[in-house]
Amino acid sequence: MPRDPRAFERHGNPAYRLLRGVHDPLIRRFERAVADPEQAQRRLLASILNGLRGTAFSRDHGLDGVRSVEELRARLPVGGYDRFEPYIQRIARGERRVLTRQPVIHFLETSGTTGPAKWIPVTRAWASGVSDAQTLWVLGLVREHASLAQGAALTLVSPAVKGRSPSGIPYGSNTGRMHLAQPWWVRRRYPVPYEAYCLPDPEQRLYAVLRFALQADVRSITTANPTTVLLIARKLQEHAAALAADLEGGSLEHGPAASLSPSLRAPLLPTLRRTPAPMDWRPAQLWGLRVVNCWKGGLASWFLPRLAPALGAHVPVREVGISASESFLAVPLSGVEDACVAWPLGEFMEFVADDGSVRGLWQLDQGAEYRVVISGHHGLLRYDLGDVVRIVGRYRDAPAMVFVRRHGNQLSATGEKLTETQLLAAMAATASSLALDGAPFTLRLFLDDCPWYELAIEAPGLDPTRLAVLLDEQLGLHNVEYASKRRSGRLAPLRVRWLPVGSYALLRRRAVAAGTPEGQYKHPSMALSAPAWERLMLAARDQGVTS
Repeated sequence: MPRDPRAFERHGNPAYRLLRGVHDPLIRRFERAVADPEQAQRRLLASILNGLRGTAFSRDHGLDGVRSVEELRARLPVGGYDRFEPYIQRIARGERRVLTRQPVIHFLETSGTTGPAKWIPVTRAWASGVSDAQTLWVLGLVREHASLAQGAALTLVSPAVKGRSPSGIPYGSNTGRMHLAQPWWVRRRYPVPYEAYCLPDPEQRLYAVLRFALQADVRSITTANPTTVLLIARKLQEHAAALAADLEGGSLEHGPAASLSPSLRAPLLPTLRRTPAPMDWRPAQLWGLRVVNCWKGGLASWFLPRLAPALGAHVPVREVGISASESFLAVPLSGVEDACVAWPLGEFMEFVADDGSVRGLWQLDQGAEYRVVISGHHGLLRYDLGDVVRIVGRYRDAPAMVFVRRHGNQLSATGEKLTETQLLAAMAATASSLALDGAPFTLRLFLDDCPWYELAIEAPGLDPTRLAVLLDEQLGLHNVEYASKRRSGRLAPLRVRWLPVGSYALLRRRAVAAGTPEGQYKHPSMALSAPAWERLMLAARDQGVTS
């Protein structure tokens, strides 16, 4: 947490002072909100409830007369995406006043929990709250890194518009939407034309992004996951010869770009420049890199020690905040500390404790962990976000928190959020092509510079390569983020490990002997911890010895 309670003091470098003056009204609103988060949150909820009165969702759930959080909790239980999906489909078909009175201007596509992608509605009021939080983050970044104003800012995003709903509402990634929504003084520092991010092939897309970044003095790299930074470092080495040829020729026609169609290459040509190729292709050596901005909580922390060797020098890593497609929960006020201060002016937040009790933002205990539930101007009310946070301090009267993990049976290394439901559906589809019915299996995530999933299974005699390819394809069909990460190289191909017949039977016997009720034991379809996987491997080894 910032030691100085005046997180946005007026003194600082010239660029910060200029921006600080422009955004003084926002800073005043934020400081009032963190000084009295209960009042700020109750006012926000009143505005959210007012924005949904008379909508189909409000009528269906008897919410038109609700005025307070206590009344809302009494009328509407916590729910997930399934509750809202039928209403979102109605919006997609063109119906108005379904979740909010404000029109939906965009859908954010993200992973679903039961197979199809989720579409998160965006309204102007909701987008404004996210934009304000992002502005505070940028202010803190500029305050701590004055030299950023003289260089370029490399951001890694996906296209904001991937397609359109039946009624014409665009849908796409949240990173792309936020990229385009940044204020002009941020956008002018982007070295990569937006058209490069829209190239359909992920190899061509990343190559083009690197080609443009190499002709600029990049001072910062911003992306959600540190694995993307590692991917950049690997691809710079892999494509060094091709990139050197394109830099010296002022072109975009080598390496993966060689197969670019003329129509895709043409919009990119006007901004290409001839640039000498670097001698050292490590990011911190070829650029004047000052900071890397990415997630630092949860599994992301495992990758952070790998950044310095990949970058070629120690570069400060700054948290980008606790956020999801559905919400911006908390913003870091300092690059020194990893904790993020709750953003009280975005969503109304509720926190579910281990005992099931529900608390407001102003009622949280130091050191405790909570599952986050949000209500927002996008019309998602009492929406179970599934993120677990730990309270680690306070700024004024607002809690500071860190992201801990996703709630429930779920694996994720690069933001793919692969659920047990998706895995079971993918395995069922794979079984239609292979004789896998009834074969016990367990999926494990392995963390490396390029993470991968491994399936352990009792199904000897089948071709492991074919199983790996088919299951990898099915996982991508059931989880759009998994497919995206695989295409971009942020996830390595899935692997298969055969286990001796009887391994799971031995694992079961050992679990029952250790006290697990026989009627409650289930073979683990996901190994959510290293010890769980090690117990399975030990049973497989011992079974193999006795077979």
